[in-house]
Amino acid sequence: MICSLRQLKVHDKATVTTVNAGGEMGRRLRDMGLVIGTEIEIVGRAPLKDPVAMRLRGFTLTLRNNEADYIYVDMKEPSA
Repeated sequence: MICSLRQLKVHDKATVTTVNAGGEMGRRLRDMGLVIGTEIEIVGRAPLKDPVAMRLRGFTLTLRNNEADYIYVDMKEPSA
């Protein structure tokens, strides 16, 4: 199921399919490892659901929801 990174819940796993950000934001997201084919797992969210923490490529990355909106993923395992 293709959805925005913001829609994932804790423990969901997914693969990045698209990064719809251009310019400086797109370059910054790619530099952080968010490129097509990258597998991620959501490891936590702040109490108000922003920011979101994810595990990818052996490290933990935290993004604000407005940044996560640019990243589309293919969800592998829906959370219970």
